[in-house]
Amino acid sequence: MKFTDFDLQPNILRALEDMKYEDLTPIQEQTIPHILAGKDVMGLAETGSGKTGACAIPLVQRIDPELREIQVLVLVPTRELALQYVQEVDTIAKQTGVAPFAVFGGFDIDIQKAKLRHGVHILVATPGRLIDLVWNARLDLSHVRTAVLDEADEMLKMGFIEDVDFIMSCMIQEHQTLLFSATMPSEIERLTKAYLTEPERIQLNKDQIAPQSLNHHFQRVPHRQRQKALLDYIEGNAIKQAILFCNSRDGASDLFKTLQGRVPSIEYIHGGLDQNKRTSIFNRFRQMKIKYMIATDVAGRGLDFSHVSHIINYDYPRNAEIYTHRTGRAGRMGREGTAITFIGDRDLHELKGMFGLNRIEPIWEGEEPDLSKISGRSRSGGRGRGGGGRGNSGQNRSGGGNRRRRPRSNQRKAPAKS
Repeated sequence: MKFTDFDLQPNILRALEDMKYEDLTPIQEQTIPHILAGKDVMGLAETGSGKTGACAIPLVQRIDPELREIQVLVLVPTRELALQYVQEVDTIAKQTGVAPFAVFGGFDIDIQKAKLRHGVHILVATPGRLIDLVWNARLDLSHVRTAVLDEADEMLKMGFIEDVDFIMSCMIQEHQTLLFSATMPSEIERLTKAYLTEPERIQLNKDQIAPQSLNHHFQRVPHRQRQKALLDYIEGNAIKQAILFCNSRDGASDLFKTLQGRVPSIEYIHGGLDQNKRTSIFNRFRQMKIKYMIATDVAGRGLDFSHVSHIINYDYPRNAEIYTHRTGRAGRMGREGTAITFIGDRDLHELKGMFGLNRIEPIWEGEEPDLSKISGRSRSGGRGRGGGGRGNSGQNRSGGGNRRRRPRSNQRKAPAKS
């Protein structure tokens, strides 16, 4: 199908043409008709499948620009996802008069209040900051026609489910609810049953966990030889743009110091950086002003970098799911990509289990180990490798401020300011 097959506004079609959007991805093809029809949708799909566009396009179509109220509310787990989501909506809606806006912690709340008073149609928010605005600014959600829970399983991991319950309880009017998730743990299934009415269930990742347009390369490298192996790989391959993943902030910082001056156009990012600094790095990376970005797992989920050709796992990922989300930064929406993962001897017993869970066909650089002689299991978590130190960004809640424990009852006290 093509976007012209839908009865979309001409202004939206022109914006999609400018964005080089022609053919629909599978999730867009299956979800857009239901969203346009006002139905609830529960979508499971692999990372990089086009979920943001699947939501944003029909939501912009359904907005009444004359009504200067919040008509769509999108909840996301992190600031980076909020910014990415609102940028996508803004590009689609640029000729329609529809006003999107993102709110998240770490930014002046008074500026956000002023923008909201001016009029916003589509509000993208992290849960903590949204609750601050509901309590402290009496944010009106009574005109919301569609609520979107994006990356729902990540919100569960980051401890935001009680916040989501409260936010959903604020909208007592009839509205459409859309829920998107990469996985379906029991708590997300509970959300689906509690807040969605006879949803259309769309599952594209049941037998497809790892991105399928990726080539998955692995190289067995002793720990102390990884720097040389990395430099050799960078020098010997045609890399358009790459993300190099480390398991810790210290590891990322050390690798950056080692490569700075030896590898051109390089930067590093982790959850401990100032929000403005992180946003600046992400924007420069999207604009191809940075070629190599060293990152902890703050960059490993949901973010769309359209020019990334290579993912380099300098540190072996802690489990199969982290591998999927890291490598999903390349090969997005069917684009070709390459992932290279350095393997130490102590990682081999984890590797066999990960291959089975992710259903990938490994391509070995150099010697291929005999995994048949190794008991395979997947790592469920635990301490990371490659730098120790201050912890990893996967534990860093980069959503709307620190999580506050909240009673489930609707009779709640206003949360303390963060």
